[in-house]
Amino acid sequence: MSPKRAYVSPLREQAAAQTRALILQCATDLFAERGYGRVTVADIASAAGVASKTVFASVGSKGDILDKIVDQGVVASDYERSVRQMLSLKTGEAVLEALALGTRRGNEGQFSVHEAIRKALPAHENGEALWARATAAYRDALRCVAHHLHALPSPPSCPVEETADLLWFWFGPTGWRTLVVENGWSWDRAEAFLRRTAVTTLL
Repeated sequence: MSPKRAYVSPLREQAAAQTRALILQCATDLFAERGYGRVTVADIASAAGVASKTVFASVGSKGDILDKIVDQGVVASDYERSVRQMLSLKTGEAVLEALALGTRRGNEGQFSVHEAIRKALPAHENGEALWARATAAYRDALRCVAHHLHALPSPPSCPVEETADLLWFWFGPTGWRTLVVENGWSWDRAEAFLRRTAVTTLL
């Protein structure tokens, strides 16, 4: 007699995935608005319209939720495709124009995720490691772009590592946030300024 196989309901799995996505989105919005330390699992459950035990069963603790937000943010940035596009460009100006647009789209589209992570840092038991994990792929992508710029005709005059540092200074999440959030610039104005600054400085 063959053993019984567990029945898997596609509709149930789909509903569970939708619940997880809703919980993570509500948590992201709450963390971004109030700060990680001021949000409870009960708050997240209320916003998602589920019980607290559903949050724990579906996603885990508040720390687990933050970890999943970080992981989702890295995946959603689609940085690998953007970098491949930039590495195909043949002039420094074209690369920097694409970089300004690509990082603008990433930061604008993932703004609530970045805010959720940033506001969690003071309350998180290992905030420095959290930020490093959240931005590691981003920094690696900018290093790849810096190396590409130095392989093109008329490369930047500074060392490649300095170029990578400058790209992070201009196009990393802190640079975008400084202009758009702290100074009230539009995304369009910030993109044009950062592109122009990078081209003028490096090329």
